[in-house]
Amino acid sequence: MATGSCYRTLEGYSGSVYAVAFSPDGQLVASASDNNTVRLWEAATGSCRSTLEGHSTSVSAVAFSPDGQLVASASGDKTVRLWEATTGSCRSTLEGHSRSVNAVAFSPDGQLVASASDDKTVRLWETATGSCRSTLEGHLSYVRAVAFSPDGQLVAPASWDDTVWLWEAATGSCRSTIKGHLSDARVVAFLLDG
Repeated sequence: MATGSCYRTLEGYSGSVYAVAFSPDGQLVASASDNNTVRLWEAATGSCRSTLEGHSTSVSAVAFSPDGQLVASASGDKTVRLWEATTGSCRSTLEGHSRSVNAVAFSPDGQLVASASDDKTVRLWETATGSCRSTLEGHLSYVRAVAFSPDGQLVAPASWDDTVWLWEAATGSCRSTIKGHLSDARVVAFLLDG
């Protein structure tokens, strides 16, 4: 690994792979593809453990829950799906967005999933029930990325309207808007110390 050489090639897709994510323990890799599936791979061997089928169009993003038990997938079919990492079964389908879902992120405690969409909103979903806790509205263009602060108190979506908004996860109220980007805000992240 220290040499920068290729450790493993995960093969099996015939089309594009849009996103990958490691499980918290580093044992699994989830991949999102334009063939409407998520694949779970054994990192050590490169073998495909399971193919998660259910989306009706391309899958744009994947994320593992902090405990590694769930995988969230975002799709152009306007849904987020929560999958059991050990069995590959779909626990719930989160419906409510009116356009493609571009990004997903789990809160640090794993209780919430945030989804960012071309419908200009972010939705906060309860992982236990699959119900939508709140819809964060205000962006003027597509929302392409979303992240939780390390303490889970804030949600930050990045939008093609050149802004990042900071929302309180508990209340769904906007704390502040970060402006000044000269072009689309496409990625967002918090420092580990918040």
